[in-house]
Amino acid sequence: MEFIGVPLVALIRALGPPAVVLVVGAVLIVLRRPAHAGLLWGALGVQLFAAALPYLWLLLQAGTGLAGQSWVGLIMILVQPGVEFIAWLLVLAAVCARSTAPSAEPADAARVPVP
Repeated sequence: MEFIGVPLVALIRALGPPAVVLVVGAVLIVLRRPAHAGLLWGALGVQLFAAALPYLWLLLQAGTGLAGQSWVGLIMILVQPGVEFIAWLLVLAAVCARSTAPSAEPADAARVPVP
């Protein structure tokens, strides 16, 4: 990581918490088996990608020689929060989406009066 001017400890400090969230989230998804697990897996992956995006961007700049231009920093300032927002939208969609599994009791049972 010294190739792009970032010490390894900074990389670990930035990517460590999202990696822990990914591991804990993966364990919870596997154990609890939520109805919309695909959305949650996507949210975990997008969140980790958002955390790694500045370092990927620095690698791209170092590889292509774009590092000296001011608009490059503006793009990262706008893109990274947008990617993080997409991860939160995926979690929100997973929480708010209706389950496609049939309910435990039939719908007619709720309308039948009990004597």
